[in-house]
Amino acid sequence: MRLSPVNRRRIELFRANRRGYYSFWVFSALFVLSLGAEFIANDKPIMFSYAGELHFPVMFSYPETELGGVLETEAEYRDPYVLGLIEADGWALWPPLRFAHDTIDYTYTVTPSSPDAKHILGTDGLGTDVFAKLLYAFRLSVLFGIGMTVITSAIGVTVGAVQGYFGGLIDLIGQRLVEIQTGLPILFMLIILASIVEPNVYWLLIILALFSWMALVGVVRAEFLRARNFEFVRAAQGLGVSDLKILRRHVLPNAMVATLTYLPFILNGSITSLTALDFLGFGLPLDAPSFGRLLSSAKANLHAPWLGISVFVTLALLLTLLIFVGEAVRDALDPRRALAKAGDEDGAGNELVNLQTA
Repeated sequence: MRLSPVNRRRIELFRANRRGYYSFWVFSALFVLSLGAEFIANDKPIMFSYAGELHFPVMFSYPETELGGVLETEAEYRDPYVLGLIEADGWALWPPLRFAHDTIDYTYTVTPSSPDAKHILGTDGLGTDVFAKLLYAFRLSVLFGIGMTVITSAIGVTVGAVQGYFGGLIDLIGQRLVEIQTGLPILFMLIILASIVEPNVYWLLIILALFSWMALVGVVRAEFLRARNFEFVRAAQGLGVSDLKILRRHVLPNAMVATLTYLPFILNGSITSLTALDFLGFGLPLDAPSFGRLLSSAKANLHAPWLGISVFVTLALLLTLLIFVGEAVRDALDPRRALAKAGDEDGAGNELVNLQTA
């Protein structure tokens, strides 16, 4: 697929922001690693062979009876008895770290324990591995943030599009409602709602989405107010083209350029909100891996500085990478910067103008 001069220039602008470009690749690598967290840190083998058959405990559950045991419940692979069954008639491939985010190491009598060869970042107050929790928390936070970004963007773009395109009384009423909701004490509202329902990922997505979509409304509304006065939009209206078709095919593409620049920052804010709620105890369930729970554990164990330092460094790295990526995306989608270069190529200047007005 051949890229247009404008899109090629946007890619060049993204790469020209070296800080954002390299941050994108570092973030992508960390995120991909976190997606395979079960293959890096887990108390189950990645795979094992027993009686000549391959088993994959990371993906499937196997009862102890399948290994020649007596219990019909899922095999406890850290149990010496189960390990003996596997070693007697097979082999096992283990992940580099043989602890999941919720695996308690009972061999330590004092917790939290300092970093050592067994736990490279130590353990928390429950005796669970800090590195494993950070790895799983990274994945959960990013996936939660992506979900929040998609939901809030959909709501914000829809509300802003309706206000900006139709204007008049619809815009007036919509703006007043947005101003009222913006003026609410959002943190207290989130705490109240989160304390009413049983905390889980889906409820938190809904609760946070109720108060996080306003950031895009003003930007999208301004873009639609500008775009609805374009001549080709008025011509389409004069030809009887439906408002929905005009919004979808002619006006929305113009507003999406400004919207896309906000997405990394919305993702950043979603992760921060989740961390804050977890830290205050109104977020995810207690057994869920999260940065907020780790920060709360670090606060309760100030005599174990490795807890706070490891969580702070990981969270700061994640948020910083997203900010740098957002800056690079903003530079790449800036139409003035794209025009400065693309206008020098054959037909590119006219194409950019058409892109901004079509």
